[in-house]
Amino acid sequence: MKLLNFNIIKITLSLILGIFIANKFSIDFYATFFATLILFVAVGIYWLSIKNKIHKQPYFGILIYLCFVGVGINVYNIKTEKLHKNHYTNFNLDRQQHQFELKIIERLKPDIYNDKYVAELSKIDNNIVKGKLLINISKDSTLKPLSIDDKLVVISHFNTIQKPLNPHQFDYRKYLELKQVYHQLYLKTEEITIINTSKKSIYGLADRFRSIINNNLKKAGFNDEVLSIINALLLGQRQSIDKSIYNNYVNSGTIHILAVSGLHVGILLWLLNFFFKPLLFLKNGRILRPFVIVLLLWSFAIVAGLSPSVTRAVTMFSIISIAMHLKRPTNIYNTLFISAFVILLVKPRFLFEVGFQLSYLAVFGIVSIQPLVYKSWKPKLFLIDKLWQIFTVTLAAQIGVVPISLYYFHQFPGLFFISNLVVIPFLSIILGLGLLVIILAFLNWLTPFVVTAYSFIIESLNDFIAWIAQFEAFLLRDIPFTLAQAIVTYLIIFGLLNVFKKRKTNWLVFSFISIIAFQFVLVLNKYKSQNSEFVVFNKSRYSLIGQKRNNQLLLHHNLSPTKRASDNTISNYKVGEKLTLIAEDSIQSLYNFNNTKILVIDSIGIYKNLSFKPELVLLRDSPKINLSRLIDSLQPEMIIADASNYKSYAIRWKETCQYKKIPFHYTNEKGAFILK
Repeated sequence: MKLLNFNIIKITLSLILGIFIANKFSIDFYATFFATLILFVAVGIYWLSIKNKIHKQPYFGILIYLCFVGVGINVYNIKTEKLHKNHYTNFNLDRQQHQFELKIIERLKPDIYNDKYVAELSKIDNNIVKGKLLINISKDSTLKPLSIDDKLVVISHFNTIQKPLNPHQFDYRKYLELKQVYHQLYLKTEEITIINTSKKSIYGLADRFRSIINNNLKKAGFNDEVLSIINALLLGQRQSIDKSIYNNYVNSGTIHILAVSGLHVGILLWLLNFFFKPLLFLKNGRILRPFVIVLLLWSFAIVAGLSPSVTRAVTMFSIISIAMHLKRPTNIYNTLFISAFVILLVKPRFLFEVGFQLSYLAVFGIVSIQPLVYKSWKPKLFLIDKLWQIFTVTLAAQIGVVPISLYYFHQFPGLFFISNLVVIPFLSIILGLGLLVIILAFLNWLTPFVVTAYSFIIESLNDFIAWIAQFEAFLLRDIPFTLAQAIVTYLIIFGLLNVFKKRKTNWLVFSFISIIAFQFVLVLNKYKSQNSEFVVFNKSRYSLIGQKRNNQLLLHHNLSPTKRASDNTISNYKVGEKLTLIAEDSIQSLYNFNNTKILVIDSIGIYKNLSFKPELVLLRDSPKINLSRLIDSLQPEMIIADASNYKSYAIRWKETCQYKKIPFHYTNEKGAFILK
C-alpha cells in the first residue's frame, strides 16, 4: 500500500480554503485572477531555479498552497452566475410584467398547492439572459407534469423568495441561493406555453429514461408507495416519497439508504466487476473493463441526477476502479481527497451542501475508525464476524457524521445500529434485484411474479423501518448543538483516534485540550442564553406569544393539542435558544415586559377606559376596530399584527399606520416581532 500523500491532502485543503474565502468575502474577480496567475509564474521560476533542491525549500510548498487557495477563489467566482454580465439580476427589470423564455432543468418535491421546478432563463422580454428561477405551477389535473428540457414561454412578474418568518426556522431562501436560485414565478396552467423542441440534453435524456421506467413500472402493477422507494434507491429521485415513510427512515437512522451514495455505488461496482470479468480474457481487457465500468458508473450517476453524494461516490470509485485495473497501489485517504479535489474544481458550491459534507465525513469515519473497532474483537463464527463487521462500519460512520448531524438536524436515532444491522446486509439483494427490475421494466418484460416478489421485499423493508421508528423514546430530539461544538467535537474525535493509533503523549494532551475547549463552548453558550425576549411568532390563523427569561420560555397560544404537537415553530426556537423549560398558558390581554406594556386586542375589539398607556398594541384574530381612532385614543409607539388576522385587514391597518406615521409590524410580511 502506498504511503499517504500529504501533498494531495494539503492541495485539496488549500482549494477548500479558497472556496470558503470566496463564499464569505466579496473579492474582485480580476484582481484574484491576476494574483493567482502571478503566483503560478513565480512557482514556475522558483522551480526552475531550485528543481534539484525542492525538498529543502519550504517556501516552495507555501507558494504552491497559496496558488491553490487562489484557484479555489477563482473557481468559485467563475461558477457564481451573479458575477456574469448577462445574469438577469444585472438588468434593470422594474416593470411588473415580463415575458420569460425558460427551460426546465430540475424537478422538485411538490407542496400542497404547487408543482415545483427549477428553470434556466434564456430570455426576458428582448434581453438575452442567464440565471435560474424557482417555478411554482398551480396543481391542475389536466396539466401533464413538465419534463426536463421542456421550453416554456410565460408572462409573469418576479417574486422574491420569502425569508424565514420565525427565529431559527429553516432558511429555504438561503438554501436556494446556494443553488443560485434568487427569485421565483407563480404560474397557472393557462399562462404557460410549451415550445416543442427536439433538442435534448443528457439530463433530459436521463429524465426521459426515468419516465419510461416509471410508466412501465406503473403498468406492471407497482403501487405508488413501492414505486417511490424504487425511485429513491435506484434512480436517485426522492420527490414522491410519502412524508410519513420518509420520517420513518429519518427516525430509524436509515435515511442514508434513500440517497444514492457510496454504499449503493460500491455495491454497483462490485456487481459490474463480477459481470464484466470475462473481458479480462481479451487482449486489451485490462484497459477495456475499467473503461466500460467507469462509463456505466457515470451513466448511473447521470440517471440518478448527479447529486453531491452520488457524484462524490462515482468519482471516488472511478479512481479506485482505474487504480485496481492498472495494479497501482493507492491509499483510501488519497482517493478521497483526489475525488474531493476534482468535484470541487467543477462544482465548488458542493462544499456547502449538507449531503456532500455528510457523505465525506461518513467515509472518513469508516476508513479511520472501523479498523480500530473491528480489531478489538475477532469473532470465530463466520456469521457473527459478518454482523460484527456491519456493526463496526455503521458505528464508525455514525461517529463520523454525528457532530455535523446534531448541528444541522438536532436529533440522534438511538436504534440506528439495530436498523442498519438488518437493512445493510439485504441492501445488496434489494439493489441487485432492483437493477434487474429496472432493466426488465425498460424492456417491458416485467411479469406479475417479479412485481409481487419485489413489492413484497420493499413493503417488508418499509414495515421494518416503521417498526423501528415507533420506538420514539430512543429518538433523541431537539438537541441544541452549535457549529463551534461540532468543530470541537471533531477535534476530540481526531485526537482520541490518534491516541489509539500512535500511543503518543502529545495526542493525549491534544485530546484533553479539545475536551476543555468543548466545556468552554458549553459555558459560552449558557452565557449567551442569559437574556430576555418577548416574541410574537408568525403562525397562520393562530396567535403564538413567547416570553423568554434566560433558558426558560413561557408560551401563550390558542393552538389545539394536535396542532401544538405537530408544530415546529417552538421546537426550532427551543433548540436555537437552548431552552430547558417551556411552560404554556392561554393568551393574556396585557403583557408587561421590561416596563414595556403590550396591550392585546382580539376579535372582541375592547380597548376603552384603560387605566394605563400601552407602548405597544398587538392586534390578533381580526378585531373590527377603527384603527385611526384607536391610535388617537391610546397613542401607542407601535402597532403589531400577527398572522391570525385577515390579510385584507392587515393591508388596511398598514395604510392607516403610514398615514398616522406610526410603525406597523405585520408578522406575515416582516416575520416574528422580537422585543429584547
